[in-house]
Amino acid sequence: MRARVALLTLSLLALVAAPVSARPPLRFQPDPSSVIATEIAFNRLAKQKGQWTAFRDTAADDAVMVVPQRVLAKDWLKGRDDPPAPMNWSPSIVYVGCDGNLAASTGNWTATDGSVGYFTTIWRRDKKGRWKWIFDHRAPLASPRAAPEFLTGKVATCKRPPRPDGPPPGNNDLPPPPDDSLLWSADVAADGSRTVNVQLWNGSGYDAVITDRVGAGS
Repeated sequence: MRARVALLTLSLLALVAAPVSARPPLRFQPDPSSVIATEIAFNRLAKQKGQWTAFRDTAADDAVMVVPQRVLAKDWLKGRDDPPAPMNWSPSIVYVGCDGNLAASTGNWTATDGSVGYFTTIWRRDKKGRWKWIFDHRAPLASPRAAPEFLTGKVATCKRPPRPDGPPPGNNDLPPPPDDSLLWSADVAADGSRTVNVQLWNGSGYDAVITDRVGAGS
């Protein structure tokens, strides 16, 4: 019994002493409410400290934004003065990948001059488990989108289709792994026109859950 306790103690000490790179990665539940809370805190920070300050504080190092060209966020935001009053925004719906590490949110914004529009933001957890945005684009609208009565969230499924009988399928026919359950893309032209797509795995294929098409100059 003493030998078993000593072995367990040594195992725990070895885990604590192991370098960070050797420890197993953190696992997270795919929780849309945590993304909604992050979006709300993001907007609150903009009101308290300034719009671009909030963007700087919540961006990943490799974050990209469209303004209306595609730029590296940390370069574009560096030293940029905050506007006198920030826009106000709120997510309408959030989508989360099945491993809980990637998410997309989309919703409405309102500027102080009364103009309105929508946004789509892609979020990724950092090494400490915090949500950081890696992509953001916003576009104006003539009239606001209908706001939902309740904020909603949807999680991709990790289910894979069963392997068919017979020889193994080719590489191009393999079902996607769980960490590809949320896919996103942003095609931005030199004039600022762009198409942003987000797709969510449903167990047998992808559902297009966000499709933003923005004309030049927006």
